[in-house]
Amino acid sequence: MLSPKPVGRDASARKYDIITALGAHALSGDKHDHRLVLRLITLVTARYNWARNELAVGQREIARLWSVDERTVKREMAKLRGCGWLIVKRQGARGRVTEYGLDLDVILDATRQHWPNVGPDFDLRMQGAPEPSRVVPLPVRGAVPLPVSDGSEWSLAQAVLHAEDAGAYGSWLHHLTRESRAGGRLTLHAPSRFHGAYVQTHLLGRVLMAVQAVDSDVSQIVITA
Repeated sequence: MLSPKPVGRDASARKYDIITALGAHALSGDKHDHRLVLRLITLVTARYNWARNELAVGQREIARLWSVDERTVKREMAKLRGCGWLIVKRQGARGRVTEYGLDLDVILDATRQHWPNVGPDFDLRMQGAPEPSRVVPLPVRGAVPLPVSDGSEWSLAQAVLHAEDAGAYGSWLHHLTRESRAGGRLTLHAPSRFHGAYVQTHLLGRVLMAVQAVDSDVSQIVITA
């Protein structure tokens, strides 16, 4: 199985996979499972620090987020600790809130039997099987030059893409140019419609993850030609 900790170039996708696994697990259970896991997912997406494995939120704030009273928060947090999903990293004292962490190994073990419900591709990915490459590298004359950074998110992402797969970068991604940026949407220009369509179909997810690795505010990649 893949390392549960969402780090490296696939970190963003790994976070979504963990949330998906939790959701599939909850939906296979009863209404009490639904509610408990929904509350955990909401708390994690709103307040959990993935990089530090840290969840430091007071009961009053959690109660407001969940639209419940603090007694319900105490009960639900105790359930999450009891099943091993939440661990206490530092006990709260003198006005300091308790600091929790997620035991991702325990969470993945608990949700494993429901991975096939999401789909065979998800199950294989969670088990650690490599996804087959469908990208066809085109012949490239000479060595592919290293990207020259101008400080933009795209030039930085190009360096990531070159390091990951110089062949695909030289064939398809080297020729994309930065067109514009509007909020979380980054627009890249391809040299032809065919080129743009190919990147859109086969490489867009890879491009988005590389860009998000250097600028987490980017949520959408648009390819024009």
